[in-house]
Amino acid sequence: MSDPLTERTVFVISDSTGITAETFSHSVLSQFQQFQFNAVRIPFVDTVEKAQEVAERISACAQESGSKPLVFSTLVDPRIARIIGAAECNFFDLFGAFVRHIERALGVKSSRSVGRSHSNVTSEQYNARIDAINFSLAHDDGQFVSGLDQADVILVGVSRCGKTPTSLYLAMQYAVKVANFPLIPEDFERGTLPSTLAPYRKKLFGLSIHPERLAEVRNERRPNSTYASLEQSIYEITEAERLMRIEGIPWLSTTNRSIEEISTKILNEVGLNRRSY
Repeated sequence: MSDPLTERTVFVISDSTGITAETFSHSVLSQFQQFQFNAVRIPFVDTVEKAQEVAERISACAQESGSKPLVFSTLVDPRIARIIGAAECNFFDLFGAFVRHIERALGVKSSRSVGRSHSNVTSEQYNARIDAINFSLAHDDGQFVSGLDQADVILVGVSRCGKTPTSLYLAMQYAVKVANFPLIPEDFERGTLPSTLAPYRKKLFGLSIHPERLAEVRNERRPNSTYASLEQSIYEITEAERLMRIEGIPWLSTTNRSIEEISTKILNEVGLNRRSY
């Protein structure tokens, strides 16, 4: 039996949503597998009063647990950051650590405006995301073939390999218009892709998955069915990967990858990995 993991509390503090700090802290702390990190996200800490309450909470946690919590902060206001940093904790100021260096590099002072990373979205950018979401919903699972010429990328793969969540994530986060099509046994028997996709070969990207994991996912939806059997999963994955190799479609396995990693690899592969701020 393996030794139990050491538990540590992690506070993620922000004057906005805290999503940036949470994502960064998760990425960094995942490198320390001997610990179990219990994360507490506290967003919208935008006044001195709120900061003092949070600082007291952090110090109380330190006293109770006997170890200083880790605190990841993207607080913009230096006064508020100092209050949190003075608590009984290990304080990591993600905002301050980079802004000072960037100010020197650019030769200007930052605006120090709270919530700029989330509020500085133009109507054009917002509408682009909504359009992409609507497009991806309409073109989910091959249900609507009209307008595929507008797709930025078309995902193909067997049923339940992760096409739909990846499509929606790309649409919501990057305003990428994504269609997705299932590869089915009829395609394998025919030995070619659906004729609908032929004109858009350069837009295709394939997703695969380990057969064992596919069987688990399918059993959650249709337990004890042929569709969810390991034998059927092995057959479909083997044939789908063979077909993608024959057709020259780039693909990756979703099994041990987060949706963020899957999406990043797709963006990079199809040449969409560029954003404006």
